[in-house]
Amino acid sequence: MDKKIVLITGCSSGFGYLSAIQLAEKEYRVIATMRDLSKRVDLDNKIKTGNLPINVCRIDVTDLDSIKRCIKDIDREYGRLDVLVNNAGYGIGGFFEDLSDREFREQMETNFFGVLNMVRETLPLLRKSDDARIINISSAAGLTTTPGMGAYNASKWALEAFSESLRQELALHGMKVLLIEPGPYPTKVLTTNTRFAEKANDPNSPNYKFTQQLYVKYKQNNATLKSDPMEIARLIEKLISEKNPSFRNVHGPGAKLRAYMHRFLPWSFNEWVIRRVIFGKV
Repeated sequence: MDKKIVLITGCSSGFGYLSAIQLAEKEYRVIATMRDLSKRVDLDNKIKTGNLPINVCRIDVTDLDSIKRCIKDIDREYGRLDVLVNNAGYGIGGFFEDLSDREFREQMETNFFGVLNMVRETLPLLRKSDDARIINISSAAGLTTTPGMGAYNASKWALEAFSESLRQELALHGMKVLLIEPGPYPTKVLTTNTRFAEKANDPNSPNYKFTQQLYVKYKQNNATLKSDPMEIARLIEKLISEKNPSFRNVHGPGAKLRAYMHRFLPWSFNEWVIRRVIFGKV
């Protein structure tokens, strides 16, 4: 039986990069995509040294033309697609008052509408698979919220709702939709792939003091992370290979605890914890 053909977005670093290598080493046929092909050097080195079955293709999930070109190439070479991993995304920090309309909309365009673009354009090829799967990389931030990350939270909550609905629709056609909700891992999404609102560092903002406290806590937490991003790459492989994988997959440091607290404990308690931990207030 032919190995599954897997398309992954956002492969220049992080979960996408690691997943492409992990799956290729297991002899899956991988189409690794990224918005900026100048960032493909590390992946190209891995492909060369490991003789890995990875094709690199440019996709900007907000650019339909780039998606269509890549899908056309996949159709020409393979005639089908078995797995779509929607991984591309970034986070923008800042209180809502400090976020411009453009900044908020760009967050949604990539993290939410970018997934819709990918699903819509790949469905014809996925229908040609005997076991098609769509894996959406959400976040623990899609289950619980943090002040100063409202745009990112909104994009991931929207992704959660879309995935639930899409799963029920595509199940009628024998296709699976799966979610991964990672907690914090030491990847570039927490460093170079994180953006901040232009007004977030403006001392004239009424939120300036709180934003600075958030930044300090953010940097402290990132500096002490011990989690291994390969856990998510291995989880993706598991979700592809298992016959009946779980729909929701909360994974990573503190993610299950925060999700549990948000769902089952009184909201007043959640607010108290956030104020105490981040702002030192009771």
